[in-house]
Amino acid sequence: MTALAGWENFYVIVGSSAGALIGLQFVVLTLIADLPSAGRNPQAGAAFATPTIIHFSAVLLLAAVISAPWQAAGPAAIVLGIVGLSGIVYELLVVRRMRIQTAYSPEFEDWLFHFLLPIAAYAILAASAYVTRGNVSAALFGVAAASLLLLFVGIHNAWDAVTYHVFIQRRKEEESGRPQEGL
Repeated sequence: MTALAGWENFYVIVGSSAGALIGLQFVVLTLIADLPSAGRNPQAGAAFATPTIIHFSAVLLLAAVISAPWQAAGPAAIVLGIVGLSGIVYELLVVRRMRIQTAYSPEFEDWLFHFLLPIAAYAILAASAYVTRGNVSAALFGVAAASLLLLFVGIHNAWDAVTYHVFIQRRKEEESGRPQEGL
């Protein structure tokens, strides 16, 4: 029995969740697109909405990579390392986008869930790829932790975006006297 054998159910659950949440995110974005203020600032979307899809997609990719029938851990570790390092680079792009967008002034919670926790998850993933050389079992727990962290960050960010658009933006528009369209 390989070190990966005990992880099938975990990645079936996590991967399926990520795939379903990607679909749900598209449905939600379609529904909030009808709000008068939605979609008016592509910089904010690139800073806050797109990373959520990227994180869900990374979790789905990690589930596929770990579930593949690898003959050895080395090639899987290379893929995991590439995903981890790519995620770190992407998060540096996200932080830049968060700083230059003008639609919203990020608070600590935004920095935590849109930058700090995701970059930590990608760093754990990259470190896990390196650890695979000496301790595959520990590396797999690192990959699992990174996957769950990205999944939970994505869930938080998706919920945060929906509540912001539905409750806060809508309330601001109602208070300003602009007519509202239906959801």
